[in-house]
Amino acid sequence: MGNTKPRTDPRILRTRQLIRDAFVELIQEIDIEKISVNRIAERATINRVTFYLHYRDIPDLLEKMADDMVEDIKQIFNNSPATQICPEEKGWPIMLNLLEYIAEHAKFYKVVLATKRTPIFTDRLLKLLTGLITERVEKFGSDPFFTVAGIQKDIAIWYASSALIGTIISWLRNDMPYTPHFLTKQFFLLLSQYPNKK
Repeated sequence: MGNTKPRTDPRILRTRQLIRDAFVELIQEIDIEKISVNRIAERATINRVTFYLHYRDIPDLLEKMADDMVEDIKQIFNNSPATQICPEEKGWPIMLNLLEYIAEHAKFYKVVLATKRTPIFTDRLLKLLTGLITERVEKFGSDPFFTVAGIQKDIAIWYASSALIGTIISWLRNDMPYTPHFLTKQFFLLLSQYPNKK
Protein backbone atom coordinates (compact mmCIF):
# COMPACT_ATOMS: atom_id res chain seq x y z
CA MET A 1 0.00 0.00 0.00
CA GLY A 2 1.38 3.41 -0.98
CA ASN A 3 1.34 6.62 1.04
CA THR A 4 -0.70 8.49 -1.57
CA LYS A 5 -3.52 10.66 -0.30
CA PRO A 6 -7.01 9.36 -1.08
CA ARG A 7 -8.54 11.18 -4.04
CA THR A 8 -11.36 13.56 -3.24
CA ASP A 9 -14.62 12.83 -5.03
CA PRO A 10 -14.81 15.09 -8.14
CA ARG A 11 -18.36 16.10 -7.15
CA ILE A 12 -17.05 17.45 -3.84
CA LEU A 13 -14.29 19.36 -5.63
CA ARG A 14 -16.83 20.78 -8.09
CA THR A 15 -19.15 21.93 -5.29
CA ARG A 16 -16.28 23.57 -3.39
CA GLN A 17 -15.21 25.34 -6.58
CA LEU A 18 -18.77 26.61 -7.13
CA ILE A 19 -18.81 27.99 -3.57
CA ARG A 20 -15.40 29.66 -3.96
CA ASP A 21 -16.27 31.13 -7.35
CA ALA A 22 -19.50 32.49 -5.89
CA PHE A 23 -17.58 34.10 -3.03
CA VAL A 24 -15.04 35.69 -5.41
CA GLU A 25 -17.87 37.08 -7.57
CA LEU A 26 -19.74 38.48 -4.56
CA ILE A 27 -16.71 40.16 -3.04
CA GLN A 28 -16.27 42.12 -6.27
CA GLU A 29 -19.81 43.42 -5.90
CA ILE A 30 -20.38 44.00 -2.18
CA ASP A 31 -18.51 44.48 1.10
CA ILE A 32 -17.37 41.27 2.78
CA GLU A 33 -19.52 42.09 5.85
CA LYS A 34 -22.62 41.90 3.63
CA ILE A 35 -21.78 38.49 2.22
CA SER A 36 -23.88 35.78 3.84
CA VAL A 37 -23.98 32.02 3.49
CA ASN A 38 -27.40 32.47 1.86
CA ARG A 39 -25.97 34.77 -0.80
CA ILE A 40 -23.06 32.45 -1.50
CA ALA A 41 -25.38 29.42 -1.74
CA GLU A 42 -27.77 31.25 -4.05
CA ARG A 43 -24.93 32.42 -6.33
CA ALA A 44 -23.39 28.92 -6.34
CA THR A 45 -26.80 27.37 -7.14
CA ILE A 46 -26.66 25.12 -4.09
CA ASN A 47 -28.58 25.14 -0.81
CA ARG A 48 -27.35 26.29 2.60
CA VAL A 49 -27.08 22.73 3.88
CA THR A 50 -24.63 21.90 1.10
CA PHE A 51 -22.48 24.90 2.05
CA TYR A 52 -22.34 23.67 5.66
CA LEU A 53 -21.28 20.19 4.52
CA HIS A 54 -18.04 21.80 3.29
CA TYR A 55 -17.44 24.84 5.53
CA ARG A 56 -18.42 25.81 9.08
CA ASP A 57 -18.95 29.47 8.14
CA ILE A 58 -17.49 32.23 5.97
CA PRO A 59 -14.29 32.64 8.07
CA ASP A 60 -13.73 28.88 7.66
CA LEU A 61 -14.23 29.25 3.89
CA LEU A 62 -11.60 32.04 3.85
CA GLU A 63 -9.16 29.97 5.91
CA LYS A 64 -9.49 26.97 3.62
CA MET A 65 -9.19 29.12 0.49
CA ALA A 66 -6.02 30.67 1.93
CA ASP A 67 -4.70 27.18 2.82
CA ASP A 68 -5.27 26.05 -0.77
CA MET A 69 -3.60 29.18 -2.16
CA VAL A 70 -0.52 28.51 -0.01
CA GLU A 71 -0.41 24.85 -1.10
CA ASP A 72 -0.70 25.79 -4.78
CA ILE A 73 2.14 28.31 -4.48
CA LYS A 74 4.31 25.84 -2.54
CA GLN A 75 3.84 23.41 -5.45
CA ILE A 76 5.09 26.07 -7.86
CA PHE A 77 8.21 26.59 -5.74
CA ASN A 78 8.78 22.84 -5.38
CA ASN A 79 8.28 22.14 -9.10
CA SER A 80 10.42 24.99 -10.43
CA PRO A 81 13.52 23.82 -12.32
CA ALA A 82 16.86 24.01 -10.54
CA THR A 83 18.58 25.54 -13.57
CA GLN A 84 19.11 29.28 -13.62
CA ILE A 85 19.35 31.77 -16.44
CA CYS A 86 22.59 33.10 -14.93
CA PRO A 87 24.32 32.54 -11.56
CA GLU A 88 23.04 35.80 -10.04
CA GLU A 89 19.44 34.84 -10.79
CA LYS A 90 18.88 31.77 -8.62
CA GLY A 91 15.24 32.70 -8.10
CA TRP A 92 14.37 33.63 -11.71
CA PRO A 93 12.50 30.42 -12.73
CA ILE A 94 10.61 30.37 -9.44
CA MET A 95 9.43 33.97 -9.73
CA LEU A 96 8.53 33.54 -13.40
CA ASN A 97 6.48 30.41 -12.63
CA LEU A 98 4.77 32.20 -9.73
CA LEU A 99 3.82 35.22 -11.86
CA GLU A 100 2.62 33.01 -14.72
CA TYR A 101 0.44 31.07 -12.26
CA ILE A 102 -1.00 34.29 -10.81
CA ALA A 103 -1.68 35.59 -14.34
CA GLU A 104 -3.53 32.35 -15.21
CA HIS A 105 -5.73 32.83 -12.12
CA ALA A 106 -5.90 36.63 -12.36
CA LYS A 107 -9.59 36.92 -11.48
CA PHE A 108 -9.03 35.22 -8.13
CA TYR A 109 -5.77 36.99 -7.27
CA LYS A 110 -7.05 40.44 -8.23
CA VAL A 111 -9.83 39.96 -5.69
CA VAL A 112 -7.89 38.35 -2.84
CA LEU A 113 -4.59 40.26 -3.13
CA ALA A 114 -5.26 43.51 -4.99
CA THR A 115 -8.20 44.59 -2.82
CA LYS A 116 -8.05 45.30 0.89
CA ARG A 117 -11.16 43.26 1.62
CA THR A 118 -9.49 39.95 2.47
CA PRO A 119 -6.18 40.60 4.30
CA ILE A 120 -5.88 36.92 5.25
CA PHE A 121 -4.57 36.11 1.74
CA THR A 122 -1.94 38.87 1.71
CA ASP A 123 -0.84 37.95 5.24
CA ARG A 124 -0.54 34.26 4.40
CA LEU A 125 1.31 34.94 1.14
CA LEU A 126 3.74 37.30 2.89
CA LYS A 127 4.38 34.66 5.56
CA LEU A 128 4.95 32.01 2.87
CA LEU A 129 7.30 34.20 0.81
CA THR A 130 9.24 35.20 3.93
CA GLY A 131 9.67 31.53 4.83
CA LEU A 132 10.73 30.56 1.31
CA ILE A 133 13.22 33.44 1.03
CA THR A 134 14.61 32.52 4.46
CA GLU A 135 15.09 28.92 3.26
CA ARG A 136 16.93 30.12 0.15
CA VAL A 137 19.18 32.41 2.20
CA GLU A 138 20.01 29.53 4.55
CA LYS A 139 20.67 27.22 1.58
CA PHE A 140 22.67 29.54 -0.68
CA GLY A 141 24.06 31.95 1.91
CA SER A 142 23.23 35.64 2.15
CA ASP A 143 24.34 38.13 -0.49
CA PRO A 144 27.93 39.29 0.21
CA PHE A 145 26.73 42.88 -0.18
CA PHE A 146 24.53 42.53 2.92
CA THR A 147 27.44 41.13 4.95
CA VAL A 148 29.87 43.83 3.84
CA ALA A 149 27.30 46.59 4.36
CA GLY A 150 26.46 45.27 7.84
CA ILE A 151 22.80 44.56 7.01
CA GLN A 152 21.11 42.09 9.33
CA LYS A 153 19.96 38.90 7.60
CA ASP A 154 16.42 39.11 9.00
CA ILE A 155 16.02 42.72 7.80
CA ALA A 156 17.23 41.71 4.31
CA ILE A 157 14.64 38.89 4.29
CA TRP A 158 11.83 41.25 5.38
CA TYR A 159 12.87 43.69 2.68
CA ALA A 160 13.00 41.07 -0.10
CA SER A 161 9.66 39.43 0.79
CA SER A 162 7.88 42.79 1.19
CA ALA A 163 9.33 44.06 -2.10
CA LEU A 164 8.17 40.91 -3.89
CA ILE A 165 4.62 40.89 -2.53
CA GLY A 166 4.34 44.67 -3.02
CA THR A 167 5.40 44.30 -6.65
CA ILE A 168 2.86 41.50 -7.24
CA ILE A 169 0.02 43.48 -5.64
CA SER A 170 0.83 46.65 -7.61
CA TRP A 171 1.03 44.59 -10.81
CA LEU A 172 -2.44 43.16 -10.14
CA ARG A 173 -3.93 46.53 -9.14
CA ASN A 174 -2.69 48.02 -12.41
CA ASP A 175 -4.31 45.24 -14.48
CA MET A 176 -1.02 43.43 -15.11
CA PRO A 177 0.41 45.85 -17.72
CA TYR A 178 3.56 43.73 -18.11
CA THR A 179 4.03 40.07 -18.96
CA PRO A 180 5.26 37.75 -16.19
CA HIS A 181 8.56 37.37 -18.08
CA PHE A 182 9.12 41.15 -18.38
CA LEU A 183 8.21 41.76 -14.73
CA THR A 184 10.57 38.99 -13.57
CA LYS A 185 13.38 40.47 -15.65
CA GLN A 186 12.73 43.96 -14.24
CA PHE A 187 12.70 42.62 -10.67
CA PHE A 188 16.07 40.92 -11.13
CA LEU A 189 17.51 44.01 -12.84
CA LEU A 190 16.61 45.93 -9.68
CA LEU A 191 18.28 43.28 -7.51
CA SER A 192 21.40 43.38 -9.68
CA GLN A 193 21.99 47.03 -8.78
CA TYR A 194 23.58 46.14 -5.45
CA PRO A 195 27.12 47.55 -5.16
CA ASN A 196 28.68 44.07 -4.92
CA LYS A 197 28.05 43.55 -8.65
CA LYS A 198 31.08 45.74 -9.59
